[in-house]
Formats: sequence, C-alpha cells, structure tokens
Amino acid sequence: MRVLHIDCGREMRGGQWQVLRLIEGLSALGVESALLAPKDSPLAARARALCEVRAPHLLNVARRYDIVHAHDAHAHTLAALVARGPVIVARRVAFHPRWRWKYGRATRYIAVSEFVKRVLVCGGVPEDKISVVYDGVPLLAPAVGGTLVVAPAYRNDPQKGLALAGVPVHYSANLEADLPRAAMLLYLTRSEGLGSGALLAMSAGVPVIASRTGGLPEIVRHMETGLLVDDTAESAAAAIALLRADQDLARRLGAAARRAVEASFSTEAMVRRTLEVYRQVLS
Repeated sequence: MRVLHIDCGREMRGGQWQVLRLIEGLSALGVESALLAPKDSPLAARARALCEVRAPHLLNVARRYDIVHAHDAHAHTLAALVARGPVIVARRVAFHPRWRWKYGRATRYIAVSEFVKRVLVCGGVPEDKISVVYDGVPLLAPAVGGTLVVAPAYRNDPQKGLALAGVPVHYSANLEADLPRAAMLLYLTRSEGLGSGALLAMSAGVPVIASRTGGLPEIVRHMETGLLVDDTAESAAAAIALLRADQDLARRLGAAARRAVEASFSTEAMVRRTLEVYRQVLS
C-alpha cells in the first residue's frame, strides 16, 4: 500500500505531530508513505528522515498512490482537485463545515472525536462516510512532581488560551520538554476537536484541567482522569487551587490519566485504526 499525505501547516502543532507519528507507524507496518508539505515547514524537516517529502505544487504525483490522505482544510482542497483514487480527509476542528463541492469529493472522513463526527453530520456529511480515530501520543516518562502550571502556547488562535490574573502560568511552546516540570496542565479553549496536548500531559501522568467543550470530555473524565471546568478564569483558578491543596487527588488523576492513554490513546492504536480505515476504503 502506498499513501500520499498532504499537510499545508507551517507550524508544528497537534495535527502535524499526528501526521509525523502516523507516517512513522505506518512505515513500521510496511506501508509506504510520501508527504506533500511546505518545504520550509517544521513537519517537512522532521519527516525527511522517514519518507519522501515534496512541495505541494508537485501534485501530479498524487495519481501514483493508492490513497491520498489530506490532513487539513487546504490539503483537502488540493486533494479534491488532483486525486484520481480514494481521498481520505482528516477532520480535527470543531466548527461546522460550509458545504462545498470538495466535501462530496472525499471518500472517507477521519474525525478526531465523536464530537467532530457529530459536527460533520450536522454539516451534511453522510454518517457512513465518517470514521472516528482518536489522536495517539507516545507514553512519556512519568513527570517527577514539578511545580509549574503549564499551558500550551497558542499563536494566532483567538479560540484558545485565557488570561488568569494572579495565577502564574508557564505557556509552553514545547510541551514534551516542559511536562517533566509540570504540576498540572491547563488546557482552556472555546473550541476544540479533541486536545492532543491534553493527551500528551496525561501520558506523563500530569493532571489536566480542561475546558468542558468539544471533544475534550471524551478524553478527560471529570474527577477520574482530570478536571473539567467552565471556560472562565474563576473556574480555572478554583481547579488549580484544588489540585494544589489536595496532592493525593492530583496523583490519582495523573495515574488514571496515564492508564487511559495506555489503554486507548497510544500512537500504536491511532496508527492501527487509521490503517483499518485505509483497508476498508480499498476493499
């Protein structure tokens, strides 16, 4: 099986990490991948060690592959224009699609959560064309009891992040590097398809405080694997105070979160489920 991945992002965000992990995992299972991405993007730089990387203007190569897998909205448009075979579209965002010709061009959608699947159905995509495959993250070494309240650093995304007066927060551009020093992860957003940053913290056993929105409740179960809060500074500050005051609760939530990642949200599970979708499309 030969798969062409298209990703037009110019930052290394959650979606790009999923593409990279998917290509690596598929290679281990004998699936040949190639990537179309901006040549100066962080994803292209990292993927060159794993597969052939080309610039998006070389789309005439698409017809050489069994499947074209588009990983963002721009990639979806490009794939719909040039692919001759099956087109799989990853859908990670929580906003409703505006029905356009390209949505009918996709052979199958891979939604990152049940919430995103419902959004697609409400937007007119037939339910039988949608498969749900959750993000997968590596199992990190357990965090060693740091003191930082860590939050992802979002750039150019007004839907994510919230100022917390009086609460020192470390806004991280590299979660994997900062999680060993984290006491908790703060993941506040008004719109979220799933939340791979939250999953990464969970894999390190770091308790997560997340907005009760989008796909986040599918991975963060309140008072079981983390805390869900309203998207307000007051709710977030109260949750931070609770975890600081109750270290036993923080440890229990972190340990349960790590077990949840092992059971349901590993990179291996994401790769395996994606490959199952490929095989269904080609059968």
